[in-house]
Amino acid sequence: MAMSRIRRFWKQTLAAVNRAAIWSDRHLPPGVRAGLGILAMACGLVGFLPVVGFWMLPLGAVLVALDIPPLRRRVLRWLARHQSSN
Repeated sequence: MAMSRIRRFWKQTLAAVNRAAIWSDRHLPPGVRAGLGILAMACGLVGFLPVVGFWMLPLGAVLVALDIPPLRRRVLRWLARHQSSN
């Protein structure tokens, strides 16, 4: 039962990260995207607070990685692979 909850939470987190990454890739300039990624990771470190959460860590990492060319290709492939499995 606990594993199914964790698996469901992880799938929901990946779906949210995927949507946010695709939206930010299309609508935000690179510097703003990296700044939001760093801010999201910083907020994710205090994930025990009610509004922010640990889900912000992977979101921030993906947003920052989108601005680093070698990582960008890997992240986009990884997101496409996980989007097709949802």
